[in-house]
Amino acid sequence: MVTLRVILAPLAMHLRRSVTVHRWTPVRKCSLAGCSYKLRHQLHPVWQSPLSVPGGRRQSPINITLRDSLHDPHLKPLKIRYDPNTCTQIWNNGYSFLVEFDDSTDKSTLSGGPLLNQYRLCQFHFHWGESNAVGSEHTIDGTLFPAELHLVHWNSSKYKSFEEAVMEGDGLAVVAVFLKIGKRHEGLQKLVDALPAVRHKDSVVEFTSFNPSCLLPTCLDYWTYSGSLTTPPLTESVAWIIKKRPVEVSHDQLAVFRSLLFTSADEEEQKSMVNNFRLQQPLMNRTVRSSFSPFLGSMEPQPQTEQ
Repeated sequence: MVTLRVILAPLAMHLRRSVTVHRWTPVRKCSLAGCSYKLRHQLHPVWQSPLSVPGGRRQSPINITLRDSLHDPHLKPLKIRYDPNTCTQIWNNGYSFLVEFDDSTDKSTLSGGPLLNQYRLCQFHFHWGESNAVGSEHTIDGTLFPAELHLVHWNSSKYKSFEEAVMEGDGLAVVAVFLKIGKRHEGLQKLVDALPAVRHKDSVVEFTSFNPSCLLPTCLDYWTYSGSLTTPPLTESVAWIIKKRPVEVSHDQLAVFRSLLFTSADEEEQKSMVNNFRLQQPLMNRTVRSSFSPFLGSMEPQPQTEQ
């Protein structure tokens, strides 16, 4: 264990800015083995690292099966408090774009739900596909969404920094939101308008006064399970909280995501930033809990007013 910590510790600082990505997946459902075989040659270079295939038992992402999820009546609503003034910049890290926040104080926090402590927002990012048929990392009964939002938080009640928290089993909490094609999302548009400035890898642009609460569905329902980061070194440090209801974005808005590049401006071959998601992982013996009864109401209930 000490040896593993020594190996992973130098990566923690980089992870602060690159907790993202990546699975190349087919349009339709298939077995894990089948998907891996068909798509192995398409994987991003990040998956060629020895650390991309750990031996853990709580890896992410997963497929959530409604009939197997367990309704936990003790799960309470999330307590989300984001300060728009903590938003600082957008960074294209070569895998996705990260919207980063000042997490030196408890101004933007997440608590409640399955969490026993308070977590600070560090950054958020998205995963998306080359078409609207693929993109999300998690699936619901095998159903894929065109994109998935991840809001990454670290446990500030127990740890002094993200770099310390990422190494611990209860160090991180990620809120995931599915995106589906529909009407234009007015809250997202400010971000979309800024993306051309970070088209190439390693480009950064100032981005302030943005409240990511506008990207959350009004429905309070969610699933939760214990998992991992979805990029190397894939540390098993994440409490996943996956919102039940997707949010609508327009085709044109996702097209701007797809206009970004994995590559820097001086690289000869330019590669479109698409399919930045990880292959799904086996559930093993984990339990997926839900804050709602999966057999009451549809996948998309009427919006609730509280958040």
